[in-house]
Amino acid sequence: MNETNFDWDDLRLFLAVARGGGLAAAAQITEKSAPTLGRRMLALESRIGQDLFKRLPRGYTLTDQGQKLLETATTLEDSISPLIRPGAGSIRRIKISAGTWVTHYLSRHVASLNSDPSVVLQFISANETLDIAHREAVIGIRNRRPTQISLAGRHTCKIRFAVYAVDDAVDCWACGLSPTPSAQWMRSQINDERCVEVNDPRSALDMVIAGAAKTVLPTFIGENVSGISRISDDIDELEHMQWLVTHHEERHKPEVRQVLDRLYARLTSR
Repeated sequence: MNETNFDWDDLRLFLAVARGGGLAAAAQITEKSAPTLGRRMLALESRIGQDLFKRLPRGYTLTDQGQKLLETATTLEDSISPLIRPGAGSIRRIKISAGTWVTHYLSRHVASLNSDPSVVLQFISANETLDIAHREAVIGIRNRRPTQISLAGRHTCKIRFAVYAVDDAVDCWACGLSPTPSAQWMRSQINDERCVEVNDPRSALDMVIAGAAKTVLPTFIGENVSGISRISDDIDELEHMQWLVTHHEERHKPEVRQVLDRLYARLTSR
């Protein structure tokens, strides 16, 4: 490889792209935008005079020259890291994507999920599924086993659902607007009863607590809310297995592995 005056910041960004397998994952680590990272990698290749990456539709892979630079940059990193002021650019963020109720549950137990001050957990509560394969999230908690080759999954436990209310005399349903299985099930049960639609499942729970409505909740939520009761048996058609999902490459990082193991322990202890 030609002799070049390297900028450590360029090598730091190169390491992030190389280890993340693309720009999206590196953007999460470096807090640089994907277009900025793309330009910096092109500029680095131009200075070196060699291609470092094979740019594929689903990410970046290293060329032989890129692999050699990775080895060199890793050695430099090991030498430089002790000299860098603690905390300067060392914060690593792990995005955890889950539905409203799992996020609510995990938020109450967040202290048990991470003990490393250099790792920041970032919860993304969303009913829509973020694309882990393209690094929109690092860890996803899903209701089905991943089918993409690039993803790894580990099942945790069965999730069960039931109807909850202050008492079974309540004749109004609180239904979510999102087309979730539980919202669709509730709509199938409405005959002459009233219905209120909400875009936030927590609003449905507030209505239940106030005695104004009944709604479907995961049992791990409903059984732990004071003042409300289960007024139905388990709803068999809503029962499903829960999966921890992450990218094959991400799961081998020590900080991700630690959080995955702690998430598994927490989710299976309910």
